[in-house]
Amino acid sequence: MQQRPFRLGARRPLIIAGPCSAETEEQTLATCEALAREGCVDVLRAGIWKPRTQPGSFEGVGPKGLAWLAEAKRRTGLPVATEVGSARHAEQALAAGVDLLWIGARTTVNPFLVQEIADATTGSDACILIKNPMHPDVALWAGAVTRFEQAGIPRERIGLIHRGFSTGTHGRYRNDPMWHLAFDMQSRFPGMMMLGDPSHICGTRRYLQEVAQTAANLNYDGLIVESHCDPAAAWSDADQQLTPQAFAELMRSINWRAVKSEDPAYVRTLARCRAEIDQIDSEIFDLLSRRMRIADRIGEVKRDNGVVILQSGRWSSIVEKIVARSAELNLSEDFLRTVLEAIHLESIDHQNRLMQP
Repeated sequence: MQQRPFRLGARRPLIIAGPCSAETEEQTLATCEALAREGCVDVLRAGIWKPRTQPGSFEGVGPKGLAWLAEAKRRTGLPVATEVGSARHAEQALAAGVDLLWIGARTTVNPFLVQEIADATTGSDACILIKNPMHPDVALWAGAVTRFEQAGIPRERIGLIHRGFSTGTHGRYRNDPMWHLAFDMQSRFPGMMMLGDPSHICGTRRYLQEVAQTAANLNYDGLIVESHCDPAAAWSDADQQLTPQAFAELMRSINWRAVKSEDPAYVRTLARCRAEIDQIDSEIFDLLSRRMRIADRIGEVKRDNGVVILQSGRWSSIVEKIVARSAELNLSEDFLRTVLEAIHLESIDHQNRLMQP
């Protein structure tokens, strides 16, 4: 099939799908061709090199899998993508005609590796996607982008993948989305493509639709999703992969809404609501300022009477009293605890400054 040069940002939403790992030529081609027949994918993906926590685990088939990706590209006419974790990986992938390279979460944390990969792509037409680092560190994520820009990759050929963060806790998802950190990256790089990775956020098929729709609701530019012709037999991440048919159902279920509307009634209502929010925000911070002035007075009393700052029993009772009202306030317990913790830390900081010699 005749293929056009791949250009990042040419389609929105951009949908990337394929197996977590290229395991065999038959499995890779069967999955990619089935995805292409469903008509819901723009780029085919497959892992060739797999960074794993434990040695001895399946770490990918290596360079021979690049030929399978090239054949999938030839048969379907779709561009192909893979993860690279070293300069050598990047060189081999580009030589094999891979259209889109992504930097995995384990690689983003290592500035030396990122720099080597960036240098290896200098002078190429490579398009690069950069996953967030495994732990919540936006500076590392941003630094990786800057390294590619300084290596000569234009910003329009660089995109971001939000795959969630490892926080050491076991909650609803495999990786905590921490959506606000993705928003931070978008504010640092306005207009840069942001893709959601529900497969790695969820770690299970159960929540894929929910997370994918959230990404669409938040104006993400697309998704990267893992799909396998026989997920139960997958050599890696079996629980989070979908059959091509189930993947197509997922894509058809997502509502990609308009970025804005010019309807006069919508514009008027939005402007009125935003004005109300601006006023309320101003009042909230005026109240917080008043609260901190009272905290300062408490700090002065404690200082003058030789009493320590932290009164844990009192603070615990405040938190529990307010969190108990979460349903009444229509605010989640997690949100209330986060806000209260921030207020508490600011109060402690105020009082600590007062007690310094």
